[in-house]
Amino acid sequence: MIITVASGKGGTGKTTVTASLATVWDAPLQVVDLDVEEPNLHLFLWPELGSPAKAWMEVPELDAEKCTGCGNCVELCQFKAISMMLSTLTLYPDMCHGCGGCIAVCRENALQAGRRELGEIRQGRAGKIDFLMGTLRIGEAMSPPFMEQVKKQMQQTLLETNQDVIIDAPPGVSCPAICSVIDSDVIVLVTDATPFGFHDFKLAWESFSPLGKPMGVVINRAGLGTRDIYDFCKKKNIPILAEIPFDRSIAEAYSRGRVIAGVSDELGTVFVSLREKIRDLAADSGKEVSHA
Repeated sequence: MIITVASGKGGTGKTTVTASLATVWDAPLQVVDLDVEEPNLHLFLWPELGSPAKAWMEVPELDAEKCTGCGNCVELCQFKAISMMLSTLTLYPDMCHGCGGCIAVCRENALQAGRRELGEIRQGRAGKIDFLMGTLRIGEAMSPPFMEQVKKQMQQTLLETNQDVIIDAPPGVSCPAICSVIDSDVIVLVTDATPFGFHDFKLAWESFSPLGKPMGVVINRAGLGTRDIYDFCKKKNIPILAEIPFDRSIAEAYSRGRVIAGVSDELGTVFVSLREKIRDLAADSGKEVSHA
């Protein structure tokens, strides 16, 4: 089973929930930090990580002596990553989406396959948990191709071990967020009951609903804000899987990089209950829940 913990905006406690859920999971588990622009799950789980592996994307390189200036590549590229200035072909590798079309249409073989670094992938162990994370190169604009490479590594481990997987998704509702939830069996949306949290929660729900995945909600800092989130969930029949109270001890644990499921017996019970409700949600949806 693949569970993705997502949120409509940053700062809702998504990574906090992911870390705590991982520590109470009672089956073989792989945890994946797909929040590649700002990965920080390792700051809570403290994995022993191996050496980083570079991830690359194919981009064209020009052999100017072979270029006849036909302009076929310029006409084909929809991302303006190639231009013809007078009779000189100019490439903009950072704008390239890596489709390879320009190389395919170059009859003179003036364009050859080069590569651009997307980021680094690291694997390790946090106790009994397999840990995988991606870190996008600073300045790299295209995170989904990099995330796909992280997920490819995740799937390879999944084939070898048949573990459950918990993914920490990037916040928001754009392409990176969709890329992180598309393979999930269950989506857990973390939010709070403030007007800002409720607004972005609705955006996330509207974005992910067309995927047809079972979704549930974790309300963080319960007791603050309004009842709007509760009314919305009741109206849309979205199950509230857990409520994490607004409590100073949680903020103090977070500030020290501690997993909040271990702060008290009561919080540990909240996350054990969340684990079971996620399984029930997957089972109720007709999905097969497989464990090693």
